[in-house]
Amino acid sequence: MYSFSDQTGSFSFLSNAIFLRVFQDDDVFTFHFNLSAYHEGKKVTYALTKTCSPSLPWSPREVTCEINYMEVSVRSKITCHSGTKKDDWNALKPAHSSTTSDWQVMFQRAGEQMAPMKLSQARTQGYGFDLTNGRLVFRAPYGQPESFSTEVNGVPVEMVHATVFSRQRWTVVMVDLVAACSMHEGSHDNRGFVMWKTPELLYPSVNSTQIIVGLNGERNEWPVAEEKGYIVERENDTVHISIPYNAEGGYRKSFVTGGLYEFYIFHLYFEQIFVDDDHVETALRIHRTLVTPLLPWLLFTDNQTVLEDRVFTVYLGNVPEDIALASVQLNGQDFMVPFLNTSSYTIIQAVQPNNTHSYTLKVPFDDPIVIQQVSKEDAVIHYRLDINYTLNVEFLNEPYYHLASIVAWSPDVSSPAFDAACSESGISFKLDHRPFDYLWEISVGADLLTSELAAQHGYILSNDSQSLLLDVPLFTHGYQYNNVTLKGFVAFFEILVRNHETSEVQTAVKTCPFISNELIMCSTDGQMTVVVDLSLAIPSGGSPGRTSLKDNKCGPKEADGTRALFSFPVNSCGSTIKLGKDNVTYQNAILYNEPVSGDATEIMVARCTYPLASLHRLFLLYKFESDTAGVGSIIHTAQSTTGTAGVQSPIIKPKAALQTIPATEGPARKFIPSKPAVHPPARYIKVSRIHSFPRGFGEGEGLSIQRYHLHLRCFGLKSLQNKIAENYTTPVQC
Repeated sequence: MYSFSDQTGSFSFLSNAIFLRVFQDDDVFTFHFNLSAYHEGKKVTYALTKTCSPSLPWSPREVTCEINYMEVSVRSKITCHSGTKKDDWNALKPAHSSTTSDWQVMFQRAGEQMAPMKLSQARTQGYGFDLTNGRLVFRAPYGQPESFSTEVNGVPVEMVHATVFSRQRWTVVMVDLVAACSMHEGSHDNRGFVMWKTPELLYPSVNSTQIIVGLNGERNEWPVAEEKGYIVERENDTVHISIPYNAEGGYRKSFVTGGLYEFYIFHLYFEQIFVDDDHVETALRIHRTLVTPLLPWLLFTDNQTVLEDRVFTVYLGNVPEDIALASVQLNGQDFMVPFLNTSSYTIIQAVQPNNTHSYTLKVPFDDPIVIQQVSKEDAVIHYRLDINYTLNVEFLNEPYYHLASIVAWSPDVSSPAFDAACSESGISFKLDHRPFDYLWEISVGADLLTSELAAQHGYILSNDSQSLLLDVPLFTHGYQYNNVTLKGFVAFFEILVRNHETSEVQTAVKTCPFISNELIMCSTDGQMTVVVDLSLAIPSGGSPGRTSLKDNKCGPKEADGTRALFSFPVNSCGSTIKLGKDNVTYQNAILYNEPVSGDATEIMVARCTYPLASLHRLFLLYKFESDTAGVGSIIHTAQSTTGTAGVQSPIIKPKAALQTIPATEGPARKFIPSKPAVHPPARYIKVSRIHSFPRGFGEGEGLSIQRYHLHLRCFGLKSLQNKIAENYTTPVQC
């Protein structure tokens, strides 16, 4: 019973239909059979016919060794041999003593003659007899009781010897039919050959026999067969045939049974021509199906990863033609093949010259599916990719799984790499997280970067599993400024990255140029820098270059048609100081000097306020130092164009929006080693917190720097220490 299907439905049919073979002068054969099929539950019968002709002329005697039967045919025109032997007369006795003229058959087995039987009786035992216009045909299945098995030169052989006869009055017609076949099942060796052998002379021959060999009925004479890789040898009266596994016409199959195996199938055709003493030709044709046992087949993976490329490259090779990759499992996640276009993975199939194909898989190190582990002992990062290939085996449609585990390592456990960019309002930093970033801590100055610190200083911080984003507005804590001119200034911000284990510190610095119409900066070393817009504060036609601070010797460092730039120490140029409970404020004024009268008009006030807790040096003698930059403000006090004076709101940030110009300092991310600050020696008073002041130092009272220093000299350092020690949380250091 067989079954198949098509687009219209499922079919099943019986193979044991009616067979009819018709011979026409032994040149044309027509094969008829009925196909009984079942389609959608209904039985349907189809009559099929196939007509063919032999490609070679008939030999006087033809012996065929098929897969499941032996057959011998001879010409129906009987010719007498040149001589009669004693054995021939012995065979005539049973025929001569027969009392019937019906055709009978007599078998001989191991030299012993068996009792004759009618052809009709022989047919019931599985034998076939047929008489065509030109030939007498006898067919016998293998393993019949009348046949016998033996060994010839170590090769198993099965033989059947039948004599067909009929007694017509005083004449006896007798035909001797002998079929002998090699029953060698084939073998294989480690060189990649399947081998088969047969006795060299199954039939007598007066000279060397002609040998033809091939696959699937193809006929190759000896030299041609050797060109195709066959090995045909005669040894110890035995013919040895060796066929390479990769011979054209063979069949290879992959098979899964607890592992991956292969086996080979060859439909061998062997032809040998014998010529006897009477120059009568016998053609022996043997058809054998040779099958190798299951042979282990190994797939292999080759790690072709290049660390510098940071991409896993894994080669799966030696994949047979009848096996196809269906899916891939990467670290436990399944992916069908081919991958989607949106995937970061790629897999490339390539055909190899040895009738196999290969697959090359690529997966980036940084893909989330890759397992990353940090080895502190070896100071390396391990990248791991466990692969499970699912391959579909065509034969029996079974899956086969091939496993591979690839590990790559990188010795560069580098510090976190920030990407930084300038904007109109400040500088932004981005950090893509890596599994080993926990080895490092990030800080701004001495303070760890946390959401609390960001909120305290006005930063905008977002931090998730993928990346950290930090926006630092201009003029917030942590900025440093250089090259302040009327055309603009340069600001830079640095982030410190420290290794927990080694205390190694790296600095990520970003420098950006900015443009601002008006600004004030209060540095940690006590330098006040002010850029002011005077277009509304001076008379029409007046020049910003004619302005000064309270000390008219302190003019602008730079001026143009509308603005002026002042830069001076907070304790100079006539500045005054105000001591508060928690801070100290330095203040100066910008004056416009009239060219005729010489009177100066106060038009703006500039202030810098520092928290007392951050001050290390107050301007007692030489040095000012603060832990943090001061907070500056600009107050417009007069407008000459209107002729009126008044106080305007203080300006802490630039009036106009900040603008960036293209950076020229180099790449966005730059790492420089941090260095400790170096300060010249100086005498100073360390102030932690002031609750009350001596007479003349009232809270909020404005004193000039000269008067402040005069008071200190009048009291004397010792006297001052004694007078206010009870109001200090820590002693005053001199």
